[in-house]
Amino acid sequence: MPTLRALECLVAVLETGSVTEAAARLHMSQPALSHQLASIEHELGTPLVERLPRGVRPTTAGRAVATDARVALAAAERVVSVGRAASQGRTGQLRIACAESMTDVVLPPVLRTWMRRHPDVRISLTELASADALALTIENNEADLAVGPRGARGSAATVVIGEEEIVVVLPREHRLAPACGGIRFAQLADEPIVGYHSSNGLGVWLDEVAARHRVTLNPVMRTRSASTAAQLAGSGLGVALVPTSALTTGAGGVLRRLSPPLTRDVVASMNGPDDALVQRFVRDLQKRGLRTSPDVSRRLLDTGRTGD
Repeated sequence: MPTLRALECLVAVLETGSVTEAAARLHMSQPALSHQLASIEHELGTPLVERLPRGVRPTTAGRAVATDARVALAAAERVVSVGRAASQGRTGQLRIACAESMTDVVLPPVLRTWMRRHPDVRISLTELASADALALTIENNEADLAVGPRGARGSAATVVIGEEEIVVVLPREHRLAPACGGIRFAQLADEPIVGYHSSNGLGVWLDEVAARHRVTLNPVMRTRSASTAAQLAGSGLGVALVPTSALTTGAGGVLRRLSPPLTRDVVASMNGPDDALVQRFVRDLQKRGLRTSPDVSRRLLDTGRTGD
């Protein structure tokens, strides 16, 4: 198969009509260029240029391959251009996996900025229910970056992008709603809990935390969504333990902190920690951090002092 260098020599000779001028254009010696030209003619089994007393001119075969030779060189140039742009984080494809409960809160501000500043970067998004499922997408090379709570499995490089608090959502008429101070896990021992489906790793983690406090949580129903759990609790169907990232503005119910406070790291796990696109996106996530909505912050502050 002809090398790109041989094709480059052929195109230069055809465009200049001179071996001497083509060699000067490519900063080559005339013997070296003639060798490249002879190699491609030998491979094709036919002369591509006719040697004249002054210069050269293409043969029928030379004219036939000229267009494809130029296309091949243009494609090679695009490969180099795209590769350099990707190495600098200006183009490429970024596959992101994110915890379902965090997608609406963590990613949109950064994604909006990226779509405006990096229009040549194609981004795909997959939402998953558990930290272990996120880790698996990295292990199986199904995602370049996974954003969510720190899981028990996975050996990928991780960077902490923030910390989120787990709070209690109570019906407004609940006996614990008007009390001041944080709610202890022991106070939840006999409460009807709006829990989580087994596919949501948050439920498993909360059971482990409760066990350390010698408490068993008693779910009366289960959901995959932390936002749904908060809404159900606010509607009077039980008590829910919900990450602040899943609380929407205007959600019903009373918000109370736990005592002692319960938090968890939110991390970005990377398939290719040296990839320029991944590094740049992670830096933007870290720069923005995790932000609790003003409404949720106000309600937590109010209930922490005086009840709601």
